[in-house]
Amino acid sequence: MKKITGIFLLILVLLTVLPAVAAAAPYSTYTYTSDGTILLSPDAYVPDVVVDSAYIGLDDEFDDPRDIFVGPDEKVYIVDAANARVIVLDKYYKEDFIIDTFVNEYGVPDTFSGPSGVFVNKEKIYVCDTDNNRIVMFDTEGNYQKIIEKPEDGVFEEGSIYKPIACAVDDFGRLFVISSTTYEGVIVINENSEFYGFIGAQKDTVSLFQAMLRSFQSEEQRAQTAQITSKELNNITIDKDGFIYVTTSSIDEAQQQSVIMAKSKDSAYAPVKKLNSSGADVMRRNGVFPPSGEVKVSDNSQAEIKGASTIVDVAVGPEGTWSIIDQKRSKVFTYDENGNLLFAFGDNGTQEGNIAMLNGIAYQGDKMLLLDKQNDCFVVYRRTEYGDLLMQALANDNNRLYDRAIDDWTEILKRNNNYEVAYVQIGKALYRDAKYEESINYFKPIKETENYSKSYAEIRKNWASKYFWILPIVIAAVVVGLFRFFAYARKVNKRAALKIGRRSLKEELLYAFHVIFHPFDGFWDLKHEKRGSVKSATIILMVTVLAFFYKTIGSGYIINQSNTTTQNVVGTILAVILPLALWAIANWCLTTLFDGEGSMKDIYIACCYSLTPLPLFMIPLTIFSNFIVADEKGIIEIISTIAFIWLGLLVFFGMMITHDYSPFKSILTSLGTIVGMMFLMFLGLLFTTLMAKIIKFVTDIATEIGFRL
Repeated sequence: MKKITGIFLLILVLLTVLPAVAAAAPYSTYTYTSDGTILLSPDAYVPDVVVDSAYIGLDDEFDDPRDIFVGPDEKVYIVDAANARVIVLDKYYKEDFIIDTFVNEYGVPDTFSGPSGVFVNKEKIYVCDTDNNRIVMFDTEGNYQKIIEKPEDGVFEEGSIYKPIACAVDDFGRLFVISSTTYEGVIVINENSEFYGFIGAQKDTVSLFQAMLRSFQSEEQRAQTAQITSKELNNITIDKDGFIYVTTSSIDEAQQQSVIMAKSKDSAYAPVKKLNSSGADVMRRNGVFPPSGEVKVSDNSQAEIKGASTIVDVAVGPEGTWSIIDQKRSKVFTYDENGNLLFAFGDNGTQEGNIAMLNGIAYQGDKMLLLDKQNDCFVVYRRTEYGDLLMQALANDNNRLYDRAIDDWTEILKRNNNYEVAYVQIGKALYRDAKYEESINYFKPIKETENYSKSYAEIRKNWASKYFWILPIVIAAVVVGLFRFFAYARKVNKRAALKIGRRSLKEELLYAFHVIFHPFDGFWDLKHEKRGSVKSATIILMVTVLAFFYKTIGSGYIINQSNTTTQNVVGTILAVILPLALWAIANWCLTTLFDGEGSMKDIYIACCYSLTPLPLFMIPLTIFSNFIVADEKGIIEIISTIAFIWLGLLVFFGMMITHDYSPFKSILTSLGTIVGMMFLMFLGLLFTTLMAKIIKFVTDIATEIGFRL
């Protein structure tokens, strides 16, 4: 009986606890890898309570809530637009007082009309009275102070409307106002409506045609064009250091998504910015993807939710974190001060914890409040143990307690071993402790090239200071070796030029170094004096293929972060041979019709000899790539570009000499050859598709016959 009773009690506990745990978070919490793959993570916040009019204890239900704000004393402020009031709650979400009517300075009873935003500091409450085109200021007890009218003195264009929907106030009493009909940016004024200027204007892209058209426009026309191409802001907040966060949802979705996928750090068209007092964007965008909300979005026309995120609000959290909300998906995206995505969560729905229409966000200590405009409520989310550990790790990082931070991030990895931010933070902490070799082991798996470069630069510096005498010896040996080799090749080529009869394979191969430096007489002798052969040309081609293959497996981490030791050999071979074959065939077909003197053999030999610069550059560059940092990657790219330009010139001169064409005719035939290559590729693709269908047809018939037999 004791065993039966124990089992019964255990089942009862499971039946009561497990559903509660499962229902605690009716959504997934996740981050992204560097290639855009979603990685699920433990929940950082889970729903705690839904606060509606009944919970608050209101006699009249609030309707059309447009903003939520938490004051310094943790009181919660709700803008109830439909009832033209601001509801003030205590920190336990019970009614404290309501601001709906007041007597203005003229002694006249006054009310709000369509209020949209509220901001509170230690002394004042600022209400954006949108439809009355003003901001109304109260003390923290709800007593009327003054009305901040629309700034005058020709600030706005004639006929423009001032409709403040959100505001923030700094420690110097400056108001930063978002007007829904103002495209110039954030309006900066003081409490006396004195205008200081506009900051943080959000610009849209301007086409080349529009840019050219502006040069012929008058000042009025340019102002009209600027109004069309500029974008309105929709929300604002300010942090304890006076930095201003602004958001917009008016960016073209395709443009916004292209910026995200390009991993651009440019802020010109970002949906969220961090501005200093002068309006310069100082947001750090050091994460893999720019902080713009959802990364992996659906472009399927049948998808229920598609396109880039619609960002409608931003809130500043603890330890330099900040969050934006995607109204389209009812999701929250939280970032650290460097722009790394810490976690994302939320979903549309009616289950407790999901939001039907997410319209506002605010932090209340370790809680997060999300405003549901459709259901006229807000949901309180409490931070989990995982979230607490995450904030503790960030706090230790901010306080430079790096040993403790490493322990915290290690604990986080035990709970979420795919969390890339933890790898980055551990690597940074090890870097600050001068443990460079250990730090790169955390940066490499997540392809964090920027921080990897910093650590590797220190490793390289330490090695260079220890073995500084080796570098000049190596450079001198390489230079002397190159001079001696080219001198030997020149000597052999001079001797072979006077030789009667067939040249040796060594002489044919060394002649390639004469061709690349003296293409006119080099290609002439290659054809008419038989200085090369199909055999030597094929060897040069194979060396080029090997150079490409070595590049794929031997490039350093900065060039190739795939961490693979083997590559597709067939793919590497085709990447070199297929373009050469297409060029040779297309060129021969075309020049045969236009009196070209070169045969297929001549074209093949000339093209292969033209490949010589590629292995000469590619092999040393591949070796060099193992010793570079990210800032030096451009050197390899520039030298590689020079090698391919050299190749292109050699092919052009080779075809001109081989076919005995004029430069103009060579240009025409080269362009025609490129068109011919595309035509051959089309035929090849058509033939391959047709053969695949024939094979599938025959296979299906054979399968059907087999079933019937």
